[in-house]
Amino acid sequence: MVLNPVISKLAGKLVVLASASPRRLEILRSAKHLKTPDIVIGADTIVSVDGMILEKPLDKHDAYRMLSSLSGKEHSVFTGVAIVLCHEKEKVDYQLIEFHEETKVKFADLSEEMLWEYINSGEPMDKAGGYGIQALGGMLVEYVHGDFLNVVGFPLNHFCKQLDLIYNFSTSSLDQKSEPVPLAQPSHSIKAHFVCAFPSTFPKMLQALFTASKLCLFDLLHSRPGLDAAQVAQEIKASAKGTGCLLEACVSLGLLKTCQKPVYENTNLATDFLRSDAPFSLHGYIQHCNETIWPLFSHLESAVQEGTSQREKAFGKVTISNFRETSSNSREGKLRFMKAMHNIANITGKTVATAFNLRDYKTACDIGGCTGAMAYEFTKAHRGLSVIVFDLPAVVELNEFFRPQHTENRVSFVAGDFFKDELPKADLYILARILHDLPDEKVHILLSKIADACTSGCGLLLSEIFLDEGRRAPSRGLLQALSMSEGKQRSAAEYSLLLKSHGFITTHTRHTDNLLDAMLCIKA
Repeated sequence: MVLNPVISKLAGKLVVLASASPRRLEILRSAKHLKTPDIVIGADTIVSVDGMILEKPLDKHDAYRMLSSLSGKEHSVFTGVAIVLCHEKEKVDYQLIEFHEETKVKFADLSEEMLWEYINSGEPMDKAGGYGIQALGGMLVEYVHGDFLNVVGFPLNHFCKQLDLIYNFSTSSLDQKSEPVPLAQPSHSIKAHFVCAFPSTFPKMLQALFTASKLCLFDLLHSRPGLDAAQVAQEIKASAKGTGCLLEACVSLGLLKTCQKPVYENTNLATDFLRSDAPFSLHGYIQHCNETIWPLFSHLESAVQEGTSQREKAFGKVTISNFRETSSNSREGKLRFMKAMHNIANITGKTVATAFNLRDYKTACDIGGCTGAMAYEFTKAHRGLSVIVFDLPAVVELNEFFRPQHTENRVSFVAGDFFKDELPKADLYILARILHDLPDEKVHILLSKIADACTSGCGLLLSEIFLDEGRRAPSRGLLQALSMSEGKQRSAAEYSLLLKSHGFITTHTRHTDNLLDAMLCIKA
C-alpha cells in the first residue's frame, strides 16, 4: 500500500503508551481527574525458537539457556501491537485494532566464551530472548529477514500503515471509490457477536477437529496435497457431501487452505501440530480428548452438583486402575492414553528440561515418565545427565512404540509401582503432571518415598500447572479441575509449602508460558 503522512495526525491528541511498569501504575493510581485518552498504544515482543517462547531472562543462567538455544539457528521475533481508539460522547466507547509482525533472525554459532562475554556485559537481562540487536547483541546476528525495528521492539512501518488506514482512508481510500473497511467493531458489537456465536460454534469447532483428526485427514493431505473433495472422500471412505462440508469447515477454521479449483492442502498449523507423525503432533491428544475428555465433561452438571468424578456415567462400570485415568484397560485404550501423554511431553519437554541449570546432577529418575519423551529432552539439554523412567509394567511394556530412532543410550526404563516398590536411586527426581491427579493421602505417600530415597542436596523438579495466588488463572488448570478427579490444582506457593513439609526447600520457580510450569527444590 502507498504510505501517506500519519504522524501529523496525532498532533493535539492525547496518546497513552500502555505499560506494565510498576512505577507507571503507581503514578496512574495517584493521579486525579484523568482525561480519557484519544488513543492507547500497547506492544510486547517475544522470541520463538523450536516451539519455545523466550521472554526476558530471570538471571544469567536463564540468559545462557536462551542464548545457547538460539546459537546457530534461525528464530522468529514477534511483536504484538494493540491500538485502542477512544470515543467519548455520552459514555466512552472503544475501537480495537490488533496486529502482529514477525521477523526472522539468524544467529551465528556462538562459543561458550562468546556467550558468557555477552551475558556478563549485562545487556541481555531486560531483553526478550536475552539479546538487544540494536546494541552489543547485533554482533551475534548473521542476518535479519523482515522489519529490523520489530526486533528492536516496535514494528514502526506496520504501525504507520495502520494509522494510515485509521486517519487517512477518508482521503486515500475514498478517492479510489472503494468502500471503507471497518477496522474494528465497537466493544458492545463484539460482545453481542460473541454471545450469539459462541454457544453453538465452539462445540462444532471441536467436533470438526476431532472428526478430521480421527479420519486422518491431515495425514492424507500431507502425503498427497492438492486433492479435491471427491478424491478426499474416496480416500477416507466417506460421503462426498459430508467430506465437502468437513473440508470447508476446516478451511474456515484455518486448518486447511484451498485453491481456485478447488483443491485442498494443510496450513502450517495443521502440518506442525495435526499430523500424526509431526514432531510436535497433538494428534494423539486430540483423540484422547474426543474419546475420554469430551464424554467425561458431557456430565459436568452432575459433577458440579455431586462434587465427584463422573467416569462411571461416562464409561460404565469399567475398572479404572489409574493407568493414569485412562477410560479403558484394553491395549488400544492404553496406547491412546500414552499417545496423548507423549504429545503433551513433546510440546512441554524442552521447556521444562531447560528451565533450570542442572549441571550438578548426574542421574535423574522421572517418576511416572510414561513414554520417556520428557526424559529424552532432559538428556538432550544436559549432556552429563542419565535418566531412569520409572512407571507401571504395562506402560514400560508399550514404550517401544514411542522410542526415538536415533538417541544416546542415557534413558532407561524400570518397571514398578511408585506407591509400592522401591524407587530407583538418583540425584534428581522428576515429577511431571503427577501430583495434581492424586488425593492428598497418596500425594504424601509419594513425597515421603521420594524424601526417604533422597540424601541431603538431592533435587526434586516438579512440573505442573501453577495457579496464580488468587486462583483466577490459568484457565487450563481451573478447567481441568472440573473433571472432579481425586486430586487438586495448586498454586506455586501451595506446592512449595507441600514440598517443604517433606523436607524440600524451593530454590527456583519458573512460570514458563508453556502448558506446564516448573519448580526446583533441594532436600535439606
